[in-house]
Amino acid sequence: MLVRTRLGSPSLPSGPRRCQELACCSSQLPTMARGLPSTASLVRFCQKLNRLKPLEESTMETSLRRCLSTLDLTLLGVGGMVGSGLYVLTGTVAKEMAGPAVLVSFGVAAMASLLAALCYAEFGARVPRTGSAYLFTYVSMGELWAFLIGWNVLLEYLIGGAAVARAWSAYLDAIFSHSIRNFTETHVGIWQVPFLAHYPDFLAAGVLLLAATFVSCGARISSWLNHTLSVISLVIILFIIILGFVLARPHNWSSEEGGFAPFGFSGIMAGTATCFFAFVGFDVIAASSEEAQNPKRAVPMAIAISLGLAAGAYILVSTVLTLMVPWHSLDPDSALADAFYRRGYSWAGFIVAAGSICAMNTVLLSSLFSLPRIVYAMAADGLIFQVFAHVHPRTQVPVVGILVFGILMAFLALLLDLEALVQFLSIGTLLAYTFVATSIIVLRFQKAPPSSSPGPASLGPVAKEYDSFSDHTQLVGTQQASAPEPGQLRPALRPYLGFLGGCKPGAAVAWALGVLVASAITLSCVLIFGGSPLHLPLWGYTLLLLLSSVMFLLSLLVLGAHQQQRRQDTFQIPMVPLTPALSILLNIFLMLKLSSLTWLRFSVWLLIGEWGPGWDLGGLQEEGKQGSRAGTAPQACVTLAGLVVYFGYGIRHSKENQRERPGLTATRYVVFPSGSLEETVQAVQPPSHAPAQETGRTEQPISP
Repeated sequence: MLVRTRLGSPSLPSGPRRCQELACCSSQLPTMARGLPSTASLVRFCQKLNRLKPLEESTMETSLRRCLSTLDLTLLGVGGMVGSGLYVLTGTVAKEMAGPAVLVSFGVAAMASLLAALCYAEFGARVPRTGSAYLFTYVSMGELWAFLIGWNVLLEYLIGGAAVARAWSAYLDAIFSHSIRNFTETHVGIWQVPFLAHYPDFLAAGVLLLAATFVSCGARISSWLNHTLSVISLVIILFIIILGFVLARPHNWSSEEGGFAPFGFSGIMAGTATCFFAFVGFDVIAASSEEAQNPKRAVPMAIAISLGLAAGAYILVSTVLTLMVPWHSLDPDSALADAFYRRGYSWAGFIVAAGSICAMNTVLLSSLFSLPRIVYAMAADGLIFQVFAHVHPRTQVPVVGILVFGILMAFLALLLDLEALVQFLSIGTLLAYTFVATSIIVLRFQKAPPSSSPGPASLGPVAKEYDSFSDHTQLVGTQQASAPEPGQLRPALRPYLGFLGGCKPGAAVAWALGVLVASAITLSCVLIFGGSPLHLPLWGYTLLLLLSSVMFLLSLLVLGAHQQQRRQDTFQIPMVPLTPALSILLNIFLMLKLSSLTWLRFSVWLLIGEWGPGWDLGGLQEEGKQGSRAGTAPQACVTLAGLVVYFGYGIRHSKENQRERPGLTATRYVVFPSGSLEETVQAVQPPSHAPAQETGRTEQPISP
């Protein structure tokens, strides 16, 4: 009789067995050489950085309140997208980047956001938990990447909320003929510090604190306030579109005024990268999925409807704006209100200013609604301090995160400048979109988690017992005859792609995904820098363009040749891997279109915040000394905090780390046709593969 325990050394029948020595060795932990870590220790450390969070799809239990309907989620998304991008960026991009072709910039940005939104919709319906891009990365790509994305999402919301608050303050100040600014400059003074505002904006800080107070009162109150402000904003937008077309002058698009696209294709794409600031709000829907009443249905519908409404509003408003007045005479600070003033409709300008204040208030509510929930998700996973996971028993919201980050956002709005932040915000958004699209491909070609009933009695996969090895081999034969698992080559293509059939399940998919991302980067670099910046000859430009395009298409074909997960009970993106691959390509292209100063600041944020130990940043800082020393200094302080939080706290207090049991090993037996017995010893998997409830459970074949 063979007795095999799940943990520890096995009891073997008497007789010469080579695997006894392996079993004895398996009970010992990897040791550290004096002064230097062993290879096994380094491997374990890398495994910690890449451990996955269990994919809990069926559970609806939560400490938050599930009270949001499809309408609530839709208006949250509309409120998060239709705000400063409509009333501030429209004029800025039209005058400085794209001219009347700003509507094309918004259209391309909307299409790229739609590709990303579909990825968010699938994840939000499949994993109804708060966390958005952070959670999606954690369940598919690993803990370190998840913290990287979560850290940048926090940055995105902090900067976005502060920037919108300053825009809100500027619009209100314009209504009162800049009397608020003049009063502050007279009594406080003017600052001449790069990256900081010219004066402290107490009004912006005050409105953020007020919004944080409303959000802390509960999801229902926040949703009701958002409903009211969103309806007012949409009515005023409809008014702007109708009156704008009445006052339209097609002559403003003529060649005498510079033409429709005075800055050419590069200007349109540069404007597109900046216009991403307008569409960052749809992920509030995915972040709120844990509070949705029916997330599988509500999240995809709300994302699609809200993104469509926002895209239509941006395109139509930018159209009427550039038709009312020449694009080169627009006021970037208050383009819409100023356009009506110049056409003799001063009363309409006041309505527009009032509408912009309502719209920006919805964006503030959206940012303050989403940010604490991202922090709550990271704290619940143990990656940041547990105090942020506290949920108020009455309001059922993460009140500590709301108050702390609301105050921090107000402090940033008090000091920072909007213009220096917009492009830095875009790169963080594009990076999150890229990771979410990549995660979709990873999960589609992974083996589905063991099926379990959605009831509370389902504790996870249960080990099966076999009376004999013959029973086990018969079961293996039955499984091999069944349909291929995700990540395996499709049976119909095996005669033609036999060289891929010899790969381990998922290996060819992993290589193809890596080639796809690398070819997308190469293709984007060739398109953007292959001309004037690199001065490539025509034959070199054409060769690189063809090679990168062929590699991108081949990687798509290899991915498409493998089996995917097919689910009927939840929303799935059509045309995978094509849809997420296009999202990856477009996001990378738009990231490379951003300015070098933006990349320098973002690199400092990542390198110090995530990979700081042992890296010499002296050369990098010296290279950007003249243009960005003042801009990167405050970011470096914040990113050092990120380094301390993850490597000093999160990596040790992670829930996945706490569930692991050091020193435990699992023994696995493989029976070969020759009758020999081989034993493989490996570290116990974290609870994503072996639930903690089964830790002490043993498994025995019943003796005959």
